[in-house]
Amino acid sequence: MPPATALIEIAGRKIGPGQPPYVICELSGNHNGALDRAMALLDAAAATGADAIKLQTYTPDTITLDMDGPDFTIEGGPWHGQRLYDLYGQAQTPYAWHAPLFERAKALGVTLFSTPFDLTAIDLLEGLNVPAYKIASFELVDLPLIAAVARCGKPIIMSTGMANLAEIGAAVETAKAHGTGEIVLLHCTSAYPAPMDEANIRTIPDLAARFGVVAGLSDHTPGTAASVAAVALGACVIEKHFTLARADGGPDAAFSLEPHEFSALVSDCKAARRALGQVQYDLAGSEAGNIQFRRSLYVIADLAKGQVITADHVRSIRPGFGLAPKHLDAVLGKVAKRDLKRGEPVAWDMI
Repeated sequence: MPPATALIEIAGRKIGPGQPPYVICELSGNHNGALDRAMALLDAAAATGADAIKLQTYTPDTITLDMDGPDFTIEGGPWHGQRLYDLYGQAQTPYAWHAPLFERAKALGVTLFSTPFDLTAIDLLEGLNVPAYKIASFELVDLPLIAAVARCGKPIIMSTGMANLAEIGAAVETAKAHGTGEIVLLHCTSAYPAPMDEANIRTIPDLAARFGVVAGLSDHTPGTAASVAAVALGACVIEKHFTLARADGGPDAAFSLEPHEFSALVSDCKAARRALGQVQYDLAGSEAGNIQFRRSLYVIADLAKGQVITADHVRSIRPGFGLAPKHLDAVLGKVAKRDLKRGEPVAWDMI
């Protein structure tokens, strides 16, 4: 049995069970190759209330080869027909942009970290003192990369798209063996966009239980429903792609949220967590003022002292200032101790 899930901490923010969900805004390649747009994305992302913003750190040469042919050409999906090298050339966040982006994030007071794809990316990010690292789904099987990241001694968030249990287990063990026990596993369906009926978010609590780690969702489905439902199932981290406007295009625009949508995601995820509360059968504080509107027994027709009380005289109605309706049988057939007027709440001293 794995150990109980422990809290982790990124830039002073505790993350895990009992904490508000940690919502990560993924900028990816939606800057469309312009530093000014990347800065605008960062500003807009910070304004959504996200807990953190994330980049991806690679160059086309660190992630693939400048090659033609079927192995290096994408078949199907939103990037059909593109060469890998060309796609990553368009989507990369150039290394030279990282320092000004991190400076802007610091000025905004927002946490910024990244997904490295090779050792040069790790070196760059260490120089910028990132507080955490992300491992992408497609790199989960790159155990040497995970080991190198783990040796930095910082929390690691790993997406599990396409991975089986053995591969996830190997990634977790590699991270632990090389220096970090602060691990988050994000359930992920690595399709772009991911079909809602393949989201399978019930996997999230199972990930947490199997591996004894903080678990969450990297969400590629349309909209926000899967993320909110994931929080209801115990997801502690939510990651979602972000764009200024889907109409502007961009490598990931089709499955990214616009600013107003991402703001709703943040507030809805945090509201969902608050709504979970605890098992509760007693009167809630907000209900106290409404208890008077429950039903109770009232006199519905005048009757004289000594008269036998029948269903023509007493009935269960709103409001709730009389005897509880369960006492109706005990009241019917009794004798009025005094004259009773229509509209009086029934009390034991009347009979």
